[in-house]
Amino acid sequence: MALASLIANVGLIVTGAAVRLTDSGLGCPTWPKCTDGSYTTTQAMGVHGVIEFGNRLLTFVLAAIALACFILALLERPRRKRQVRLSLGVLLGIPGQGVIGGITVLTNLNPWVVGLHFLLSMALIVAAYALWRSTGEGDGAPVSLVPAPLRHLTWLTFLASAAVVVLGVIVTGSGPHSGDNGAKRNGLDPAAISQAHADVVFLLVGLTIALYFAFRAVDAPGPARAALILFAVEMGQGLIGFVQYFTHLPVALVAAHMLGAGLVWTSTLAVVWSIRERPAVAAGPPTADTPAPAQQPVPAT
Repeated sequence: MALASLIANVGLIVTGAAVRLTDSGLGCPTWPKCTDGSYTTTQAMGVHGVIEFGNRLLTFVLAAIALACFILALLERPRRKRQVRLSLGVLLGIPGQGVIGGITVLTNLNPWVVGLHFLLSMALIVAAYALWRSTGEGDGAPVSLVPAPLRHLTWLTFLASAAVVVLGVIVTGSGPHSGDNGAKRNGLDPAAISQAHADVVFLLVGLTIALYFAFRAVDAPGPARAALILFAVEMGQGLIGFVQYFTHLPVALVAAHMLGAGLVWTSTLAVVWSIRERPAVAAGPPTADTPAPAQQPVPAT
């Protein structure tokens, strides 16, 4: 269920992109209703209304999965507080996502609010990823698998990846795919902000390459493999990004680039998680209710 939650939250990025790329952002022109007189789309609203309303319905799918994760975390024995907290965080984030989505409609797709909507999706991916990884590890204190300088380099790579995401959001707010023909743009020069975005992408790729070879040098195969996967995803995403820019942002490539953003972010999280492990919590000393194990006989000397 935790993996389903992660996949669904990444998928929401793609469906949100479909709304914007088909100019269906105001297919339901108000919120929380779809129209002033109906909570659902009407025949008169056409395909744009169907696409926008369909995306709204996906919120309930995500909420159902998140609720199932939370219930399962409560029912698990022994109960793991970290899983309860993480699953609750994902569950509470989904209605928050819906509210921000409603504000985007009420502000006629203000690009800064739309960007915030996307960034909250990225935050939910972090929580969903942490929940999923918690199912395969213990609740003991994290144990580092690499030296401190490489931990610092890993977190620097994480910050670079986050900067790429934020600048990508700003690039989107300056471009042509606004979600509706009448929606405003953020007023920034698309070429200049795209160049800044590309510069940070080059930084991210360079840091990823450095991580891979550094992990190899200290004989950390797990982190090295995660860094190599991140590099491969970055190369695919970079290729799509350059092609879409020089072909004037065709809809199909923009949608693929949005999916790629979610995959780069998830792969970055995989690198962060790869540099440490969490063992199971060590059993405490025996209590009155838990007798000590029987002593083994000592051989005679």
